[in-house]
Amino acid sequence: MPDQRRVHIENVQPQLNNGEFYIKRVTGQKVTVTADILSDGHDVMQAVVKYRHEKERNWKEVRMRHAGNDSWEAEFTVEKQGFYNYCVEGWVDYALNWQHGTLRKIQDNQKVTSELLEGAEYIEAIVGKATAQEKQYLLKTAAIFKDASAYDMAVTETMSNRLKDIFTKYPARFLSNTAVELKVYVDRQKALFSTWYEFFPRSASQEEGKHGTFKDCEKLLPRVAEMGFDTLYFPPVHPIGEVNRKGKNNATTAQPGDVGSPWGIGSQYGGHKSIHPELGTLDDFKHLVQEAKALGIEVAMDFALQAAPDHPYVKEFPQWFKWRPDGTVQYAENPPKKYQDIQPIYFESGDWKNLWKELLDIALFWVEQCGIRVFRVDNPHTKPFYFWGWLIAEVKKKYPDVLFLSEAFTRPKIMQQLAKQGFTQSYTYYTWRNTKQELTEYVTELTKTDQNEYFRPNFWPNTPDINPFPLQGANEATHLQKYFLAATLSSNVGIYGPVFEYMVSDAIPGKEEYMDSEKYEVRHWDWNKENKITRLISRINAIRKEQVSLQQTNNIEFCDTDSDQLIAYYKFDDSRENETLMIASLDAYYSKQGWVRLPLQLLGINEGHTVMVTDLITGNCYHWDKEWNFVELHPALPFHLFKIQK
Repeated sequence: MPDQRRVHIENVQPQLNNGEFYIKRVTGQKVTVTADILSDGHDVMQAVVKYRHEKERNWKEVRMRHAGNDSWEAEFTVEKQGFYNYCVEGWVDYALNWQHGTLRKIQDNQKVTSELLEGAEYIEAIVGKATAQEKQYLLKTAAIFKDASAYDMAVTETMSNRLKDIFTKYPARFLSNTAVELKVYVDRQKALFSTWYEFFPRSASQEEGKHGTFKDCEKLLPRVAEMGFDTLYFPPVHPIGEVNRKGKNNATTAQPGDVGSPWGIGSQYGGHKSIHPELGTLDDFKHLVQEAKALGIEVAMDFALQAAPDHPYVKEFPQWFKWRPDGTVQYAENPPKKYQDIQPIYFESGDWKNLWKELLDIALFWVEQCGIRVFRVDNPHTKPFYFWGWLIAEVKKKYPDVLFLSEAFTRPKIMQQLAKQGFTQSYTYYTWRNTKQELTEYVTELTKTDQNEYFRPNFWPNTPDINPFPLQGANEATHLQKYFLAATLSSNVGIYGPVFEYMVSDAIPGKEEYMDSEKYEVRHWDWNKENKITRLISRINAIRKEQVSLQQTNNIEFCDTDSDQLIAYYKFDDSRENETLMIASLDAYYSKQGWVRLPLQLLGINEGHTVMVTDLITGNCYHWDKEWNFVELHPALPFHLFKIQK
């Protein structure tokens, strides 16, 4: 038989898959909770959101507000890393219900002598909870309610807000109902706001034709920091397999001197817990990590769970790989592509528990030995979802600072599932979104659906694996547009550095792949070279650090323009103390003129109110007092980044 609860709670949001997965926040952010809360009859109801950190015993709570149509809402702020639990509790509030009903009777000129005696009982029930000052007031009020000669005074006090506030403060939760507990995981700020730069350590040498080392990488750290990047991502730094090593341009047979792909991990020199000997030693890598940290840069390692044919695991743990009937091992394939230099881990192995433990130990090795706190995970969608949920949770139990970026350019629901399993950030389809409609629809999907609760996008215009068609042979304006949009639409952004900033875009004909790809050979870059792209990237990155509205992704609204070649969007911080307006031309060859509509309602102003918009890149200021405002953009600088001052 059910109990006597009268309050029904449903549609508690936010939640994922009925609470199977957790939502995400970073420290200092709010969680806004909504729910439908209803009861039979017309009684007054109250509700709270209860929340507590996983290391706290006692619940904190915040009172919910009625938002109409039986909908309630409230928000709480998460202050510490780790898990928070939260739930909704609702009840029929008899004291407030008494006050509300009695007030209606008084307004109808009804005599409420009996009701006053009932009110005295509600007052006396909470006297023990009240402060000394409140207790004095309550006892006096109860006495008045019982005194027939003080009827008029009692009626006045019945209607007082002070009594209502005290009843609200000390509710009697008789027959309350509590919804299921839900979870939010709280990361550090870098999960929400980061600026990534990628280069191959072996190409870091200043001397052409020489294999780079970690010492060479250290010399480049000031350049990376000056450009405003806070995360330096390296492709795998482990020994590269010699068996079936790939040659230049992914040739099946390597020639003498070919260095192979860093993703073909493992050789006679070690595996996933070893350093490629030509890059240096483990101590050299530790030193590089510390030098980067001193400049405000975190080194992100590539976590690629696969093995070259000569990886030590192949001999030590053959059960972790799939063997064919002819005795050969199954190499990686993504038909029609073949990766003869890579053997995938066989997650269906009967020895899967030991396999999982070893793969976890790889991650913990780099965290504990070198202080690594950021991993870019290679092709996570080719490994079991639940494995990632387990591994990420195990790492974060001991090291909650660790962040995981999912490199999964695959089907949308698979990318979303990986995010639900715990990946901190995710690569996205931004690389292939080019038109105004494509960009608007995609960013709206990321920020206005439930993806905004768990999927943190990281926008990359290019990667070593992807030389997108729009960048092949593209001019300077195209590169500037792609970076500006990535860096202002998303709070997490990254580039495959020297290739992007020096506009190296030769491609294998008909493919989105780089000709003479750095994945298969050492390249030489003029690291002292500075150009317009490097200067503007540096300026944009500096602005991102100054403007809080650009340090998050979800607070964004697209603005109307009169041209499909002009895109405009408004961003703001939670308090709306920092507001920015971005306008970009999508035409890389011709000047574009047009009109942009200010979001007056969101800005909280009316037409005729003058706002000053300052272009933070050029320093130019404009005073706008109309809803529609004229702009002109030239390919030499195809965007405005305005700070709004009202």
